[in-house]
Amino acid sequence: MFSKACEYGIRAVIFICSQTKHGKKMGVKDICKEIDAPEFFTAKVLQSLAKKNIISSSKGPTGGFFINSEQEKLKAIDLVIAIDGDKIFRGCALGLKQCSELNPCPIHNEFKDIRESLTHMLENKTIQELAAEVENGLATLARIA
Repeated sequence: MFSKACEYGIRAVIFICSQTKHGKKMGVKDICKEIDAPEFFTAKVLQSLAKKNIISSSKGPTGGFFINSEQEKLKAIDLVIAIDGDKIFRGCALGLKQCSELNPCPIHNEFKDIRESLTHMLENKTIQELAAEVENGLATLARIA
């Protein structure tokens, strides 16, 4: 449903948030190892998120990625839109250009319900809340072997 960039970005931001609470700034290698993501690709996603002020970064020996108090309050939907745009919230599930209420694709109505549920969930979860679920052992960020 999300692009690979979005999947890695969400996992990385949640991990960064959880580590920032402990006063840590995280390097790309450590982030990718923890979330089971490719380093080069994830680095590009994180650089883009820093430019869009979804996360922060600093250079130097004590540098890395971190999240400030305003960023941790961002909604998950802000993160998804920053990476993938809003197509998932308005586009056709089958990629048709002319899918609409008047001219629906075969799964239009069912996908409309799924899209509304996804939007609701992402609008009602902050980055901080997602990080807390991982910290409390209620969720994981890496593939389960």
